[in-house]
Parts: sequence; structure tokens; C-alpha cells
Amino acid sequence: MEGEDEVSLREQHFHSQVRESTICFLLFAVLFIVSYFIITRYKRKSDEQEDEDAIVNRISLFLSTFTLAVSAGAVLLLPFSIISNEILLSFPQNYYIQWLNGSLIHGLWNLASLFSNLCLFVLMPFAFFFLESEGFAGLKKGIRARILETLVMLILLALLILGIVWVASALIDNDAASMESLYDLWEFYLPYLYSCISLMGCLLLLLCTPVGLSRMFTVMGQLLVKPTILEDLDEQIYIITLEEEALQRRLNGLSSSVEYNIIDLEKELENVKTLKTKLERRKKASAWERNLVYPAVMVLLLIETSISVLLVACNILCLLVDETAMPKGTRGPGIGNASLSTFGFVGAALEIILIFYLMVSSVVGFYSLRFFGNFTPKKDDTTMTKIIGNCVSILVLSSALPVMSRTLGITRFDLLGDFGRFNWLGNFYIVLSYNLLFAIVTTLCLVRKFTSAVREELFKALGLHKLHFSNAPRDSETTKPSANGHQKTL
Repeated sequence: MEGEDEVSLREQHFHSQVRESTICFLLFAVLFIVSYFIITRYKRKSDEQEDEDAIVNRISLFLSTFTLAVSAGAVLLLPFSIISNEILLSFPQNYYIQWLNGSLIHGLWNLASLFSNLCLFVLMPFAFFFLESEGFAGLKKGIRARILETLVMLILLALLILGIVWVASALIDNDAASMESLYDLWEFYLPYLYSCISLMGCLLLLLCTPVGLSRMFTVMGQLLVKPTILEDLDEQIYIITLEEEALQRRLNGLSSSVEYNIIDLEKELENVKTLKTKLERRKKASAWERNLVYPAVMVLLLIETSISVLLVACNILCLLVDETAMPKGTRGPGIGNASLSTFGFVGAALEIILIFYLMVSSVVGFYSLRFFGNFTPKKDDTTMTKIIGNCVSILVLSSALPVMSRTLGITRFDLLGDFGRFNWLGNFYIVLSYNLLFAIVTTLCLVRKFTSAVREELFKALGLHKLHFSNAPRDSETTKPSANGHQKTL
């Protein structure tokens, strides 16, 4: 009987492993397909000939797609874990959700951590160096020569990073035990290095997310139709139509020799057509869309942002009075044993909404920063080098999102796998400073956003809007080329 029980346990373990592997493969396949369509939408269209550069571009494309799929998995993993825990609590004995267990969740977290390390330290550097390689001098040109050069560059990069980590470890923690632990490449060095990358990702999120939270109001205002208050859309459309016809006549009257004037006029005509399209869309929109959807979305954004700041403020108070509020505190009861939210399923749903909102805001804030503005992808006109840079940036942000959500107290879900092994999560001063900076910077960005309109109206009332404190942007906007090639100032 004992032998039969042992065989039965082995069969159950085997079937569970096969089931979990199949689920992981299907989930990743869906993310890979979606990521492939996203990247090909923005990738610059090249010639369809089978030359060496085309093969290199195709390999880099699949590596970038794999990285973007891993990033999407890292973003979706935390909400998936939270909702899975609530489902297991609500239906503990349901036969159709037995596959949704703690073993599957732990396996997904470990795979996400492993693939994040693989993409960040191996695949993306390989794709970049492979794309830029030409082969060493004296060797026969071809794919093999480029692969050899790429591998040599990867080895040199690994040695450089290893040396930097050794020096940092010697400066921060000059201890024999810590130095010897660096010899353990798999158990200590890679998690330690990924911890440093995660810390930089959290700092980047600290910079991007408050900017994105204030920028979201502008972005949604551009996507939605604003209410028409004291506006005559017919008159604006009539004026913009006259301007379009005037630009078209000027463009037809210019000779082909004045090329730079033609280019400037074409750009100006394109901007006028875009503005005309927006005005026509606002005119065709229904009263419900104009007067209900826009205010409702703005109020919803304000509520979500206020709740985020309020949760961070509550987390700061918890950190001051309770040690278990630390991200690297005591382990939770496990998947399916207790609710992760005080308000049950409703609180878990709110946490998921806030996590997605913070991720979207961080991406919007990332591309809104002046330093990363050139990284913004354009449809059918993005080079593979820029795609690789975007994939690396999104991977860093998405990998740091679960850590930031736990650090800010958005969720109480204890990080599983290597995501929870970061040393800096146990430092009280780092965690408290992070929460304080996030709350202060987000509040300042929102105050600046909502008071800018009032400030501009006060400047107009006092006549201060006529004073130009910075002439550079003003001059660049008002100086336009005339039809005869000379510059004129409006």
C-alpha cells in the first residue's frame, strides 16, 4: 500500500508540473505575440531582402520581443497574484480552479525573476552589440564574425561590471564574509547585482511616476473631447479652413528650388490639418461624450491619485509605529490562506487598479522627461537601436514596479522568489525616505499642475503676461521663413 501511495504521489506531482509548465508556456506565448505586434507597429520598415543586416535585425527583433514579453509578465504578475489569492479564498473547494495554487504563483515569480536577469544582463546587451558589430579586422565578414565580436564584447562588459561591483562592495561593506560571498556567482552575485538594478529602477520610478501622475490629466485631455464652454467651433473651423487654403496656395506657388521653404510649409500645413481634424471631431461628438465622459475621467484620475498619496501617507505612519510594515518584514500567511487587503475583494480590486495606474503613469512620465524624450517611439519609424533602448527601459521599470508597490504600501503582498531578496528593502531609512519623497514630489507636481491655469490668469489680469522672461523659446516660435527665403518675425 505504501508503494502504491508513493506512486500515486509521484503521478500527481508529475501531472501538476506538466500542468504548471503548460500554463506558463501559454501565458508567455500570448504575451510574446502581443509584444511582437507592438514592436512591428513601431519598427522602421526595411527592405525585404535576405542579406546579412536583415538577419541581424530579425534576431535583434525577436530578442527585443522576448524582453518586452518578460516586462509585460513582470507587470501583470503582481495583479495576477493578488486576484488569484482572493479567488482561492472565495472558492477554496472549486474543482475548476485547483490549478490556481501557490506552487504556480511561486513558479511564475521565479521565472519572471530569472528571465528578467537573463534579458537585462545577456539578451539585450547581446542584441545591441550584435546590431552594432561588423566583425574583427582580418577575419572573414559574416554572421560568425559578428557573433564572435559580440561574445568578446559581452565578456569584457561582464568583467567590467564584476570589477565595479567588487569595488562598490569594498567601499560600502569592507568585510571578508561579504567579499567571499561574491565568489558565489549564482546565489549571491546575480541577486546582489539585480538588487542594485532594482534600486536604480525604483529611483527612476520615483522620478517618473509623480511627473506622470500630473501629466496624465494632459494626456487624457488630448485623447478625450473637452466640453465646449463659451466656444464657437464653427467659427474656429472656418478660420482654420481659410488658413489651410492660404498655406496650400503658398505651397503651390513656390518653385521647387526653395526646398527648405517647401518643407517648412508642408509641416505647417500638416499641423493645420491635424488641428482641423481635432476641431471637427469635437463638433461631431455627442453631448454625453463632451459633457459627461471628460469630467468623469478627470474626476476619476484625481480620485486615484489622491488615494495613492493617501495610502503612501498611511504607510509612512505604519513604518513609524510598526516594524512589520517594512517590505522585508515577516512573511505572509501564503497564497489562499488569508486576504491581502483589509477590505477583502474590493480592496484587492482597488490595489490592482492603482498598480496599473502607477505603471501607466510611470511610462507617461518617463517619456515626458526631457532626458528621455528622444526615446519616444514613432509608428513605422523607430530604429532597432531605439527599440532595444525602449525595451531595456520598460524592463527596468516593470521589474521595479512590484518592489515600489510593496515599498509604498500600495499592496501588502509579500514578494516571492528573488524579488524579495533585495538587501536595501530592510533598511528603514531608505524605505522611509522613499515614501516621504514620493508623497512630497507627487503633491508638489499636482499642486503645480492645478495652479498653473490660475497663475496664468493672474498674470493676464495683472498684465505680467506681456513680460517675456525667456526670449529663446519665444523667438523660435515667432521667427518663420518667408516665401522669398528671408526671415521675418511675427
